[in-house]
Order: sequence, then structure tokens, then C-alpha cells
Amino acid sequence: MNRSVSIPLWSIAAPVVCLLLIAPVALDFGGTVVMSLLGAALISAVISAVHHAEVVAHKVGEPFGTIILALAVTLIEVALMVTLMLSGGPEASTLARDTVFATIMIILNGLVGLCLLVGGRHHGVQSFSLQGASTALVTLAAISVLTLVLPNYTTTIPGPYYSPAQLSFVAIVSLILYVTFIFVQTVRHRDYFLPPNGTPDEDAHAPPPSNRVTILSGVLLLVALTAVVLAAKALAPAVETAVRAAKAPPAVVGIIIAAIILLPEGVAAVRAARKNRLQTSLNLTLGSALASIGLTIPAVAVISITFDLALSLGLAAKETVLLFLSLFVASLSLNTGRTTVLQGVVHLVIFAVYLFVAVVP
Repeated sequence: MNRSVSIPLWSIAAPVVCLLLIAPVALDFGGTVVMSLLGAALISAVISAVHHAEVVAHKVGEPFGTIILALAVTLIEVALMVTLMLSGGPEASTLARDTVFATIMIILNGLVGLCLLVGGRHHGVQSFSLQGASTALVTLAAISVLTLVLPNYTTTIPGPYYSPAQLSFVAIVSLILYVTFIFVQTVRHRDYFLPPNGTPDEDAHAPPPSNRVTILSGVLLLVALTAVVLAAKALAPAVETAVRAAKAPPAVVGIIIAAIILLPEGVAAVRAARKNRLQTSLNLTLGSALASIGLTIPAVAVISITFDLALSLGLAAKETVLLFLSLFVASLSLNTGRTTVLQGVVHLVIFAVYLFVAVVP
């Protein structure tokens, strides 16, 4: 039986209003008032995106619902990054590295930690599929080290760079790993990414939406995500000004923009954890981290080689330590299939350290 309710009007109006406010801010018209309105509209667009993502996810089921949201956000993010690379000049050489690293740290520590903390606080001990989490972490560790660490140790080109041949090979490898992960997640071992038997789910028996509502929600999801990413880009100059005024390092700007872009996935993941659907939260967070590398690196590699743009991928020593620590702690905290608030606090502490040393290097 299909649900007959229509799509809420607010979920349609929110991204439209956000898109309408982007132009005056981008043209530096309206000052602080319009900028504040755009900030409020951006939050509304995030909530709208989460609503439509949940509608689509409820119709298609797990893990396809979380894949749709992760891919939609990542594809729009990649499009934005490619645009910035083509227009940013030499200073854009570290853009892909900084954005991907910030995304991994926000997801692996900030979002995962918040989901474990919120879920543990409301439900005590939460269960998830150990095979699914292990599969995602193994793939994430391989892609992240190959793309963000190995460039520092190759010798064809000095510094944190790959040669064109090396970059092409690593881009192909990253894409192969991500496509294989999606195949395993959706076809070969889909059961690894489904909630464990006996896990209560208050939405499990709710009637699915109609085909019409699902299609409209899918379209509106893309509109809302586009509004979020474009609004983040429009607000970037104001963020950069505020960061400079606070005398913080430029990398803080990338963290703030990445956090804004990840808001829809973050809100959806935390809401799922609060409803005792930790498996959905992990599918969304870890899948988003994989999509961020598996799709971003091949795309920027093509742009770099085609237009002969320098692409600095290797992390500095401090960031490398934080990446290895995050992967190590995640592999330990998700190695039993059950979590408590302790694991959540540990991840959030690492995330706080990451933010602190980004501001106070």
C-alpha cells in the first residue's frame, strides 16, 4: 500500500529560496543581512535534502538509499571542485588534497563519533554488521593511503606529487576499488550492509511512498544538494575573511566548507543512529568517505593531466599521523559489531584534536 501524502511545501520552498539568495551574495549585494538570510536558507535546504533522502531511501531500501545520498553529494562536490581547479590557478593545486582529507576526518571522526555517542546515549549498546564495516574500512584504508600518503615517497617527481603516469594509475586503482566496493555492497554481499537480525527499527513497518512521490523527492534531493553546495561556495569569501580576521590558517576554510557540504549526510546519519539504525549511519558515513576519494581523485586526475595542472596530493607529517590514527582507532572501535558511547567519545576527541591543530598548527 502506497503512502498518499503529498510532499511538504516547505521541503520544496527551502532549496528554491536558497538558490534565489545565492546570486546577490555572489555579486556582493545586500551585505550582512542577505548573507545571514542565505545562511539560514542553507540550513533549511539541508533539512529539505535529508527529508527527501529519507523518502527515497525508504522506497528503495538499504543499502541503496544511503548510496543515493552519498553519490549525489559527492558528484556535486566533484563538479564544484573541478570548476574551482580550472579557475583557481596554481593556488588550487592542494584543493583536492585538502578537501578529501577534511572530508575523511569529518566523517571518520566527527560524524561516526557523533553517531556512536548519540546512539549509545539513547540505546545503550548498538549493533551493526561487522562484515559491512570491515569491508568499508579496508577499502577506505587502501584508497586513502595510496592517494594521500604514497605520493610523499615516490621519486619520479620530488615532493608530494605523482607523475602523470603514476597519477593515471592511482586514479584507475581508486576507481576500481570504489566500483568493486559498490558491487559488493549492492549485489555480491548486500546482506553485509543490512541491519543485524533482531535490531528494532521504528520505520520498518511504515508504508513506502508512492512512485510519484519517490521520483519527485529524488529530483528535489538533487536540487537541495545543489543549493547547499552553491550556497557554501557563495559564502566562502565571507568565511575566508572571517578566518583571516581570526588569524587562523587557510586550511580552516576548507574544513568549514567541507563541513557545510557534508551537513545533509551528517544530519541523516545522526538521525538514523538516534532511531537505533546504526547500520544505516555507518553505510552513509563510511560510504560517503569512500565516494569522496573514489570519485574525486579520478576526476581531478583527468583535469590535472588534460590541462597540465599541478596536483599536490601528499599530506604533511602531522596530517599523515592523524590519518593513520583515525584509521587505526576506527578499525578497533568497529571490530566487534557492537558499540557504546565510549567509542563515540574517542572518535570525537580525535576530531577535536584535528580541529585544534588545524587552528593552532
